[in-house]
Amino acid sequence: MIDATASPAQDTEKMEKVEIYTWESCPFCLRAKKLLKSKGVNFTEYKIDGDETERDRMAQRAGGKRTVPQIFIDDIHIGGCDDLYALEKEGRLEALLGKN
Repeated sequence: MIDATASPAQDTEKMEKVEIYTWESCPFCLRAKKLLKSKGVNFTEYKIDGDETERDRMAQRAGGKRTVPQIFIDDIHIGGCDDLYALEKEGRLEALLGKN
């Protein structure tokens, strides 16, 4: 199931396309989405609860990783929730999002 979740942009700069594969009750998914929303990021969410076909598609895009969330910025796989927060901590997330 695809759910386009839009948050109002905080600026008018071009932002990259962000996609996130999630399960509805996954705490790591909720945490990753919270960070993206706090950045004013518009993202496309693929809710794959129980959908093995979509999970296989996600795993193919994510180099075999089957855990959620799996996050892509401008069609580049960046990993999961911990990877997203690591990019934020390193000060690299803003640039990947096209926000600076």
